[in-house]
Amino acid sequence: MTPTKSPGKDGRPQVFAPVLDAAQNVILGKQREIRLAMSCLLAGGHLLIEDLPGLGKTTLAHTLARLLGLHFSRVQFTADLLPADITGVSIYDRGQGDFRFVPGPVFAQLLLADEINRATPKTQSALLEAMEEGQVSIEGETRSLPRPFFVIATQNPSHQIGTFPLPESQLDRFLMRLELGYPDAAAEKALLAGGGRRRDSELLTPLLTPADILRLQREVETLHVSPALIDYVHALIEASRQNPQFRHGLSPRGGIALLAAARAWAWLAGRDMVLPDDVQAVFVAVARHRLVSVQHGGMVGREAVDGLLTQVAIP
Repeated sequence: MTPTKSPGKDGRPQVFAPVLDAAQNVILGKQREIRLAMSCLLAGGHLLIEDLPGLGKTTLAHTLARLLGLHFSRVQFTADLLPADITGVSIYDRGQGDFRFVPGPVFAQLLLADEINRATPKTQSALLEAMEEGQVSIEGETRSLPRPFFVIATQNPSHQIGTFPLPESQLDRFLMRLELGYPDAAAEKALLAGGGRRRDSELLTPLLTPADILRLQREVETLHVSPALIDYVHALIEASRQNPQFRHGLSPRGGIALLAAARAWAWLAGRDMVLPDDVQAVFVAVARHRLVSVQHGGMVGREAVDGLLTQVAIP
């Protein structure tokens, strides 16, 4: 399958338009959220979805894995989960008279870390190296993970019982954080009439291959970013650091993440250069979970992040 930049429906490249359309037929009424999730993958990042149970977080992960032809693995995070349950462990093989490494579920192309904040911080940290370096170090040996490697983690709101907040170092490994929210009235009525969409996701067939995804990720990296746009992104970063509502502003890595996500969003629009509109489209998803409120020490409200966009002039 050869990628092309020719715009398809709604300006999207033809190679990806069928993927977006098929996903929107399963996850009803969430076109923007699906496009953000796809942008996260194309930018080579990882995705955190925080919302109440039953709003389609797991279905979205299954849908993306099937449409993109990715080897899928799921881990249900619980309080008694151990790091070795994720990365793998060596067991003694009597026949060979030696230890044999049994890979854990992290050795997948799309890993669903379900309810990640129900596990202890020690277990959560088992994903740090995997998400940053694409490898895991186990028993003194470094093992590479398959490519592409895409983590979709779901978490319940922090006020629910039995949750462990993700540390800032862990949050920073996620390129984007999304909330799906309740569907609109029309989409919810369609879900009620059809009895949900999980079964529909199981019937999907791959429209791309892992090799296609890697090629598209390289293509996204080539999109042009003008000096004026660099100045705009830097101004947003500076504004976040000077805002008295935030304990600290965006780091340089946060700025790099913002540009990567904006490139992917622009690519999905069929363009070969990034516009300020692309930065604004992904800004809240990229920036919000990286900012901490001075008032209560938790994640800042969406309105505060949107305020940065109105504060900084568009070049």
